[in-house]
Amino acid sequence: MIDHVSIQVQDIDASVAFYQTVLEPLGYKLFFATDRTAAFGVKYPEFWLNARPDLPKAHAQTGAHVCLRATSHEAVSAFHQHALTMGGIDDGEPGPRQALMTTYFGAFIRDLDGNRVEAVCFPKKETAS
Repeated sequence: MIDHVSIQVQDIDASVAFYQTVLEPLGYKLFFATDRTAAFGVKYPEFWLNARPDLPKAHAQTGAHVCLRATSHEAVSAFHQHALTMGGIDDGEPGPRQALMTTYFGAFIRDLDGNRVEAVCFPKKETAS
């Protein structure tokens, strides 16, 4: 099980403002922020930003991304819309997708530093009556 992830950002203050808005529909809150790092999560710090002002932005072809769980299609869509409003870039509109082992509803964005972040929710399984 993965405990937490961190991404690099050039401007910690701008990224904290971006993610406070973008992660709100997913139930994430800011646990703390300094001039070098910030931590977001639902129950504990699980998504970290680390200031790396001298490093270049993420290259679009790295193949890396972070996927965060959402509780509903509406939360995924709000995540996506908030990101675009805050200066992020659309990297996959909200919608149903077919993965190798299941279907899901997800959306992809690129943050202010080019990091690829996805929000996803999974359909509830029908139970037999």
